[in-house]
Amino acid sequence: MDFNKARNIIGLRVLSDNVIWLWEKDKSVVVVDPSVHEPVIRYLDENNFHLKAILQTHHHSDHIGGTKSLIERWPNVKVIASSKEKKRIPFQNVSVEDGETLNILGEEVNIIEVLGHTSSHIAFFLTGENPILFIGDTLFSGGCGRIFEGTYQQMYSSLEKIKSLPKNTLIYCAHEYTKTNMLWALNLKPKDKDIKNKLSEVEKKLSLNELTIPFLLDEEMKINLFLRAKNLEEFTFLRANKDLWV
Repeated sequence: MDFNKARNIIGLRVLSDNVIWLWEKDKSVVVVDPSVHEPVIRYLDENNFHLKAILQTHHHSDHIGGTKSLIERWPNVKVIASSKEKKRIPFQNVSVEDGETLNILGEEVNIIEVLGHTSSHIAFFLTGENPILFIGDTLFSGGCGRIFEGTYQQMYSSLEKIKSLPKNTLIYCAHEYTKTNMLWALNLKPKDKDIKNKLSEVEKKLSLNELTIPFLLDEEMKINLFLRAKNLEEFTFLRANKDLWV
């Protein structure tokens, strides 16, 4: 478990490499992409917290697997998901679209559609002086999501959207993939000092049993080859190369 005291965001490590994010405020909690329910219920009960909302970035089972049980425990919880996913996330009760703005725990949250990984993936952007992005599986530190339902163009456009956000945006993705991603990047760019330094930093954090996420957009643009791609052709090459890399 890792704790961001500045914004009261906690990461619960579950399954093999998933991270469930819990955003706390005044004894209320917002859960992002609960793949399982047990550790979430345990943590909330131990701390006498109340579940206010569940944010769903997309429909994959390792992101919605725990939602039904959480609804059973807190039947009045708001389940916020893409309006395009009413069939695959049928338990949503707040359906949103690209460009909508919500008020969650007293903060402004913008919905950003980031297609590519799936045909309906959304992100949740907390605006303000120290912005935060819950990005799901669209971007990882050193990587990006596999293209399952979308197109290379859609994913490239989604990454361009992310790059346009404030550079001090703190990004929370849903998987701990950083070391593997940096090893792949270093294989392609063996002399890149930024990537080498990032890998060293990541290995140190992992040795201390710390999460390597969240990460700052400003730094990520220096070490993430997908964000550094100058055009769609370069991005397509990188994504295909990563898919084949072992």
